[in-house]
Amino acid sequence: MEQRADLLEILDNIYPGELDYQEWVNVGMALKQEGYTAEDWDRWSQRDPARYHSGECFRKWNSFRGSSDPVTAGTIVQMAIDRGWMPDLNPGHELDWNDEISQEGVVVDSGWLEGKEVREPKNWDPVQDLIRYLEALFESGENVGYVTQSWEKTDEKGTRWLPSRGNWDRTAGQLIEELNKCNGDVGAVFGDYNPDAGAWIRFNPLDGKDCKNENVTDFRYALVESDDMELDKQNALIRELELPVAALVFSGKKSLHAIVRIEAADLREYKKRVEYLYSICKKNGLKLDTQNKNPSRLSRMPGVTRNGKKQFLVDTNIGKESWEEWVEWIESVNDDLPDPEPLQDVWENLPELSPCLIEGVLRKGHKMLIAGPSKAGKSFLQIELCISIAEGKDWLGWKCARGRVMYVNLELDRASCLHRFRDVYDTLGWRPKYLDSIDIWNLRGKSVPMDKLAPKLIRRAAKKDYVAIIIDPIYKVITGDENSADQMANFCNQFDKVCTELGCAVIYCHHHSKGSQGGKNLWIAPADPGYLHVIRMRCWT
Repeated sequence: MEQRADLLEILDNIYPGELDYQEWVNVGMALKQEGYTAEDWDRWSQRDPARYHSGECFRKWNSFRGSSDPVTAGTIVQMAIDRGWMPDLNPGHELDWNDEISQEGVVVDSGWLEGKEVREPKNWDPVQDLIRYLEALFESGENVGYVTQSWEKTDEKGTRWLPSRGNWDRTAGQLIEELNKCNGDVGAVFGDYNPDAGAWIRFNPLDGKDCKNENVTDFRYALVESDDMELDKQNALIRELELPVAALVFSGKKSLHAIVRIEAADLREYKKRVEYLYSICKKNGLKLDTQNKNPSRLSRMPGVTRNGKKQFLVDTNIGKESWEEWVEWIESVNDDLPDPEPLQDVWENLPELSPCLIEGVLRKGHKMLIAGPSKAGKSFLQIELCISIAEGKDWLGWKCARGRVMYVNLELDRASCLHRFRDVYDTLGWRPKYLDSIDIWNLRGKSVPMDKLAPKLIRRAAKKDYVAIIIDPIYKVITGDENSADQMANFCNQFDKVCTELGCAVIYCHHHSKGSQGGKNLWIAPADPGYLHVIRMRCWT
C-alpha cells in the first residue's frame, strides 16, 4: 500500500489537462503495468473536467494487454520531474548500531525550545497581506504563478483539496496595481477560489510561458514546511535557527510556510543548497515535507481563507539577511576547531614525533602516495612493502618497523592477489615468519567511493592494531571529479580520517595519466612534514 501511495502522490504533480492524448494513455498503461487499478486512472483523469468522459478509462484499460516494451512507472516519474516535481534525494533511514549521529549543524536544543505563539490578525486586510507578500518576494516586472482552482481527492489519507495547474500570465507589478483597485476583493484579481480549499502561489519568478522548473527565471527561494510539530514550536524554531526568511505565511491548517532565501545561481546550486537547508532543519528537530524541494513548488497564498481559517502573512524579512550570512553563522556556531597557539609557548617543549614506519620515508599515522603509469610494477612494489613491514625487513634499502598490515586489493581477483604474495616472498628469498601479520581485503568488483569505504574500513580495522593500511589502486574509489579541487580535497580527507581514527599509516597507489610512459618511472611521495623529498625509482622486477 505504501508503494501505491507513493506513485499516486507523484501523479498528483501532473495535471491531465496539459497532456496530449498519447501521454494520457501512457499514464494509464504505466499504472496498469505497476499493479494499479482503472479506478486510480479514472480518479486522476477527473481533474480535467473539460476532456473527462465517464467510463472511458475503464474501456481503454481493458485494451492494455501487455507489451515486450511496456510503459512503466518511470514514465510517470519523468513526466512529474518535467513539470517541477523533485524526488527526495536523501530520504534517510532507520538508525542501526553502527550509525554515527553527527552534531554538526545543531544550533537549537529542541527539548528546551519554548513556543512562540502565532497570533491571528484582529483587523485583517487580505489585500495588504498579498501586496506585502508580492513586494517582499518579487521585482515589479517578474511573472508570478498562482492557483485558485482546486479538486478534491480521497484516499487512505482521507479527503483533501489539491491545486490545478493555475496561471502565470501577469507580473507582480500588474497584480499589485490591480489589488490596489479591487476594493478588497482578492478574487477579482486572482479569480474566485474554493473557501474550503484556499489558494496557492509560487514563490520563485517565472518566464510567463509555463510553471515547470525550467520556467523559473531566478532560483531565489525555497519552501520550509512542517506538519509534524505544534504551530508555536514551528514559529519558535524557524526564528531560533535564524533562517533567512523573506515571508512567513500561516497555511490555514497546521503549518507555517517559510519562504527562505536560497539565492542560487542555477538549478544545480539550488538543489545543493536546499539539501543543506533541509539537513540543518532536520538536525535541529524540524522535520520537513521533502516533496517541497523543487523551485517551481506552490506555497499557500496569504489573503484568502481555508475551511474557515485565514491564510495570513505572519511576518516578512526575519532571521539572517542572506543565504551566505546564514551558512556562515551555522558553521561558526558549530566550529570545534582548536585555537591558534603561539610558537613561543612550545618552542622549548616540542611534542614527540611519531615513530618511523619506513626509516627516512614515512612515519606511523602519516600518508604516502605511490604513483606511476600502468604496468610499471606498482602493485608488486606495494606487496613487497606489505611483506617488508610484516617481516620487519628493509624495503628498497629503507628499514621498516615490524607490525601488522592490511592490504586492500581493489583490482586483482582473489587468486591472483594471493599468488602474487607468494611470488614476491619467493623472489625475495624470504621465509614467511609473520604471515599472521598480513590481512588481505579483496574488494575487486565490490569497491565503493572512498567516502563510503572509509567508515567500513575503520570499523573492520578498529581492533586489529595495524601499523599500515595499503590501498591499491585509488582510482577505483575516487569520489568526485579529479579536476575539482574541493571534491578532491574531500576525497583526500578520507585518508586523513583513516589515519586519525586508526593511528596507522595509509599508503595508496594511483595511476599517472595516459600518454607518454617515460621510462615507466615510479614516484613515491611521503605526505610527511618530516620528509620533504620525493623519491623517484625504476619499476619493480
